[in-house]
Amino acid sequence: MFVILLHYLKPIEDVERVVVPHRAYLDELYAKGVLLASGPQVPRTGGVLLAKGMDKDALWDILKKDPFHTEGIAEYKLIEFDPIKHHVALKELI
Repeated sequence: MFVILLHYLKPIEDVERVVVPHRAYLDELYAKGVLLASGPQVPRTGGVLLAKGMDKDALWDILKKDPFHTEGIAEYKLIEFDPIKHHVALKELI
């Protein structure tokens, strides 16, 4: 499983300009079963994505197509972890 931290590189006005296509791209990733959760950080300096376990290189290839990446809006940090303990409701998701 991965926690993906996004850090904005541009002013919030630029973020807002690209947020609709970014969220549409995230919808595609939800439909493909890649993402489990996403949202902005508080305060809004970036975002957080929670992705299912997969090959790290494959996940990087997916994230490179995100409009926040292609437009230079955000940089990404992938944190891989093994969720050995989790709520029973998440069992089928992870």
